[in-house]
Amino acid sequence: NPQANVRKAQKQRVQVKPQRERGAVAKRRSLKLSQRKASKKFKTSLQKLRTSHVLKWVSLLCTENCCSPSKSSLYVSGSYQLLRHLRFCTTGSDVGLRNNLGELAKKSRVVRSEAQAALSEYFHSTRGFQITDAENMSKNAPEFFDSLVKRVDVRDAKVGRSLARFLRYHPVNEFEPFFESIGLKPSEYLSFLPRDLMFLNDDQLLLENYNVLCNYGIARNRIGKIYKEEREVFQYECGVLQSKLRSFQHLGLKQSTVAKIIASSPRLLRGDVDQEFVEVLAKLKKVGIEYEWLEEHMSEEDSYNWKNMLELIFLLSEMDLSDEQFGELFRQHPDLLLECSGRITSCLFGLLLKFGSTMGDVRTAILQFPQISVSKFTNNLCNCYKFLIEINMDVQEIGRIVRLYPTVLGSCELKKVDSLMSTLNCGKNRLCQMVKDDPCILKKWVLGVRVDRLEEPKRVLRVRMMKTKFLLSLGFVEKSKEMEKAIKVVRGKGVELEERFESLLNFGFSREQVIQMVKVSPQILNQSKDVIETKIGFFIKELGLPVSDLLTHPKLVSYNIKRVKLRLSMYKWLKDKGIVHPKLALSTLLASSEKRFVGTYVNAHPGGPEYWKRLKKEIYSD
Repeated sequence: NPQANVRKAQKQRVQVKPQRERGAVAKRRSLKLSQRKASKKFKTSLQKLRTSHVLKWVSLLCTENCCSPSKSSLYVSGSYQLLRHLRFCTTGSDVGLRNNLGELAKKSRVVRSEAQAALSEYFHSTRGFQITDAENMSKNAPEFFDSLVKRVDVRDAKVGRSLARFLRYHPVNEFEPFFESIGLKPSEYLSFLPRDLMFLNDDQLLLENYNVLCNYGIARNRIGKIYKEEREVFQYECGVLQSKLRSFQHLGLKQSTVAKIIASSPRLLRGDVDQEFVEVLAKLKKVGIEYEWLEEHMSEEDSYNWKNMLELIFLLSEMDLSDEQFGELFRQHPDLLLECSGRITSCLFGLLLKFGSTMGDVRTAILQFPQISVSKFTNNLCNCYKFLIEINMDVQEIGRIVRLYPTVLGSCELKKVDSLMSTLNCGKNRLCQMVKDDPCILKKWVLGVRVDRLEEPKRVLRVRMMKTKFLLSLGFVEKSKEMEKAIKVVRGKGVELEERFESLLNFGFSREQVIQMVKVSPQILNQSKDVIETKIGFFIKELGLPVSDLLTHPKLVSYNIKRVKLRLSMYKWLKDKGIVHPKLALSTLLASSEKRFVGTYVNAHPGGPEYWKRLKKEIYSD
């Protein structure tokens, strides 16, 4: 029956569908169970990894901080780095696990040390360098290291593993860390980088000569100077450089002395043995100076020119110095020969000769040379010369002082002239006379030495006493601020001041009014009797100023007549135009600078600047 078959098929499909759904649910449950087991296993392994790393970091921090791994010491010295490391390795999803290695190395000294160790391991194990060379390149090339680690991402808790993984697929130009580790800056070695080479092992002559210098005792960070100045040395064939170094020992020099000389004078490795160098050694030997003296006093930071040093020795030999004096001079003052290869000493001799010194004078100055460097001595001498010029000493007198007192001038680091005048309370003329009378007084005016105030001359004391007597008669209080101000400002003898005071009384002022004017503006008494009478007469008769203006603004008497006339005439013109206030005080108009007066008042009217120029020309032409 067809209908019965259809119903039977439908019934079978209805029964199969729940079976399929149950199977899918079972599979999903099984998958979730396996995922949970895998997650639990991952967390367990990650926890073990954290624990091992924490213990490793604790030991590193304790070692680094030189403390015992106790709880208190760890908290004090290493807790900050430890907490940062714990934060660094929290979970796989933490952003710290994908930090830039360069940023981590900046923040943590331990991370930087671990990265340097990984780089050293790469150079030693992968690239085959000696362990000392590998460590030198990894630790003493900071700019190369910083630029390298900026490109590395830390993908797990292992800093060294991340760096090793990066270097596996990104090999570096090994000449860059090599040149920087031997003392060259990137700006210096960029021109030395080979265009067709990337690995140091491809330049065997460079490595061989580099190892010869290292094995001979020259510090690695000094070899860069040799490479920069004498690059061809690193292309010598096998055995050539070694034989050159031995040839210096044949002159009687120790290996350590040769190493120091070569580090400071790489030019000696060029060609045959430098004859000027040999002559300098012979001269030193003749005057009783052993070769160890060179090793003791030479600096690897400097570069020496043996030709200049030989010329200085010949110059000194012309001063009739005995061998004993010669040797003692260099033993006491090695910088005479070694500082700038003797060029400063030669310049000092030339400077003394220009001031008229004879060779005998120079010889005496050298034998009495103080215990300071020759550069400091020369600089002090030049500054003393400027000091003498500044106090207006004539040239002939300066030459006499330099010839007779060179060691005094070279030993003194003087104070500034202005500072000295302020401290001593004197002028340049008195300073100049004091130095002429006794040049050794300069020793009392050096930096760091307290300078006492000079006693005032009898004439100055007498004038001050007369001023004080006059001011006391006007009602000033002794040792008051008003009295001190008036004494400093007022100039003239007591009789002259009395005459000027009387001239003010002749204009109808009372004694009390004049005293008040002097207290407000003591400088009005600095002008002669005739000038005071002329000015006041002009102000009253010509300009029509009332006497009351002089009482309220006594400083008016100190101003120039043309200045007062120009400003008051300009003010009158502006007042007629209705531009300014009709009752401005004299102090407002006269006390300000010309620039401010023009900007405030003259420019207030469009025609003001033109009228100001015409008025100024008319008044000052009179």
